[in-house]
Amino acid sequence: MIELYRDPVYDGATDPRVVIDADGLWWMFYTQRRASIEDAGPGVSWIHGSRIGVATSRDGVEWRYDGTLEPAGSDLALEPGPPPAEVDRTHWAPEVIWDGAQWRMYLTEIDGIPDRWPGFVREIVEYVSNDLRTWERHGPLALSSDRVIDAAVARTPDGLWRIWYKDEAADSVTMVASSVDLAQWRLDGIAIGGRPHEGPTVFDRGGFWWMIVDEWRGMGVYRSDDGIRWTRQGGEDAVILADAPGGGHGNHGAHVRHGDDLWFYFFATAEAAPAHAATSEQRRAAVYRLGLEVEVEAGNLVVKDWKIPR
Repeated sequence: MIELYRDPVYDGATDPRVVIDADGLWWMFYTQRRASIEDAGPGVSWIHGSRIGVATSRDGVEWRYDGTLEPAGSDLALEPGPPPAEVDRTHWAPEVIWDGAQWRMYLTEIDGIPDRWPGFVREIVEYVSNDLRTWERHGPLALSSDRVIDAAVARTPDGLWRIWYKDEAADSVTMVASSVDLAQWRLDGIAIGGRPHEGPTVFDRGGFWWMIVDEWRGMGVYRSDDGIRWTRQGGEDAVILADAPGGGHGNHGAHVRHGDDLWFYFFATAEAAPAHAATSEQRRAAVYRLGLEVEVEAGNLVVKDWKIPR
């Protein structure tokens, strides 16, 4: 497995979401962590103050950095080059979907640049676009608390749209809400409980629905017949991507379908990257991808090494 992409500005590409437009161009939207800055601020300031980075590709393997989504009034627009050196908001973990008529993005937004985890409002905000370059803000969703991040959105077999997300106020489990029209949302409670986790992605494959979540030690996998009721694959400690090339494990990823292939893009520690001088943390990250398949007899979702790009 090889690194597919490193952010050329801050070397902290995380939470990748890849989509393919009608012309066959691959788009990657990701959290542009300020990983390479030695003086980004105290505590976890370096994880905040991020913009959404954008890269494009013709084949999903070779990527070109295109810039960041920058505020244009209340909206967002793709601007080439690096983001401003100083920002006053944090943008995280974009979810991007095609609803049949337009693109929608569900973006985690936080005021300011927090230096610690607790005590700061986090909202999931919806934007819409026709071209993936300019985004009109529709506003925050009314969800289960004001500590919500990491949206995943899909239309399930019952015809309803569903949004799954991490609620930090509910012990960091995955909550779910449903909607007929992507305008009004009904809170449906806990989708995945158990140990804390984040970063869900949801898709159908091989006659089942699947959810992959980031447990900070690898990825937990859940299966469903209907996209509503979920059963964990393996035991309570079972994960995929427990080992990554740069050390550690796979983190927060999302799927993209290309023909018969189902790819999973995720981030992990960047290989041969310098540690942060003051803390010795391995802050720098790279984007990787692997193929996913369903084993017909066992009905398990597995990583297919033979689909690793060389």
